[in-house]
Amino acid sequence: MSTDTMQAMVLEKTGEGAGLVMRHVPCKQPGPGQAQVSLHAAALNRRDVWIRLGRYAGIQLPAILGSDGAGIVSAVGEGVGKEWLGQAVVINPSIGFGPSEDAQGANYRILGMPDDGTYAESIVVPAANLAKKPAHLSFVEAAALPLAGLTAYRALCVRGQLRPGQTVLIPGIGSGVSTMALLFAQHLGARVIVTSGSPDKLAAAAERGASFGVSYRDADWEEQIAKYLGGAHVDVVVDGAGAEAWSKSLNLLRPGGRIVSYGATAGLCQIDLRKVFWKQLNILGTTMGSERDFAEMMALVEAGKLRPCVDGVLPLREAMQAHQRMEQGQQMGKLVLQIRD
Repeated sequence: MSTDTMQAMVLEKTGEGAGLVMRHVPCKQPGPGQAQVSLHAAALNRRDVWIRLGRYAGIQLPAILGSDGAGIVSAVGEGVGKEWLGQAVVINPSIGFGPSEDAQGANYRILGMPDDGTYAESIVVPAANLAKKPAHLSFVEAAALPLAGLTAYRALCVRGQLRPGQTVLIPGIGSGVSTMALLFAQHLGARVIVTSGSPDKLAAAAERGASFGVSYRDADWEEQIAKYLGGAHVDVVVDGAGAEAWSKSLNLLRPGGRIVSYGATAGLCQIDLRKVFWKQLNILGTTMGSERDFAEMMALVEAGKLRPCVDGVLPLREAMQAHQRMEQGQQMGKLVLQIRD
């Protein structure tokens, strides 16, 4: 990589059929409070696909996508400690969450549009968004961690208040967030129930500690879970799909239970409010997380020597193939782009 330019996968137009193209772009230098990271790996998120397809708010082109990245600090700006130089790091993609832990502020944004993202050889980010790479993780594993890990941790532990011995339902296992939620919940001593339309994903979830799994393609999947519970109920639902299954999940919650929503990839749903008020359910929304959430998530990963589930690794130039795999919903865990060996 030249000190003046670098290679990056750039999004120049959106919509069906829009692709990513490899370009030589300016290599930015860090300003005050910033650091430059030479990236070794970047990971995909559903957000990247929505942006490329033009289904995301506030799109600004051209854009370098990618919220997740890990690499080595190659330069620092004024006010940043020199001890960061040469440090292997993970990047927190949640920028400017704001002073309140309740919700993000008006100036909040996620790395990877409008800010340059991680589908590139290098990136400049606020030094406050750097965390040391856990020693037990490879750069590929570390790149798979940030957005999914942060979202899952806040949904499960901060908003969902999951406790050891409780039961959590994670519908639609297979995404980066849902697999991280499974990993965290199992580590924290919870019983985990999952759904998926793929027998292979259900088997993979069982290998990673899920106590019970069922196909959401079965008309009676809700009844199968109720039978497995044997009269007990779910304490927490962590859901990123929405649609009809979201409403059905309310039936499985105990009185006073909690459902945490972090997305609606399968669509919207109608809610029978009688279930909500009679069972005194808690409906909680969540998006990404704060700087404190990220630090706590990283500490949990370190303490448990946890490893994100990586579905596949492709070179940066094959980012479009990775997007296509994600669009088809084939992955179990994270798809990662290798930038440096």
